[in-house]
Amino acid sequence: VQPVESGGGLVQAGGSLRLSCVASGTLFSIKAMGWYRQAPGKPRELVAAMGSNDMTYYVNSVKGRFTISRDNAKNTLYLQMNSLKPEDTAMYYCARGRTGHYSAGFDSWGQGTQVTVAS
Repeated sequence: VQPVESGGGLVQAGGSLRLSCVASGTLFSIKAMGWYRQAPGKPRELVAAMGSNDMTYYVNSVKGRFTISRDNAKNTLYLQMNSLKPEDTAMYYCARGRTGHYSAGFDSWGQGTQVTVAS
């Protein structure tokens, strides 16, 4: 089952948003999960990821501002985004890992949720 994202929107620079992703029926607790983003004209990039052992990864540009977390009881992944910048504007996608570690890559993506940060 494809992950389903929510929580995107329009926010002023410096503001916050929290994205959510529900991944039902996907053995959620034993899979790594991640958040990708893609801005127009740019390649998709992995923003943050969390393994089944709660080990995390963040791209340098969001370290200290974004926090990834998961609630295995709810099959839900979160991305708390603080101190947002206009360059964070992108479509954000939730992704399910192939294994419990994010280094193994991802094999299923949601439809995305748009985040727009106004300057």
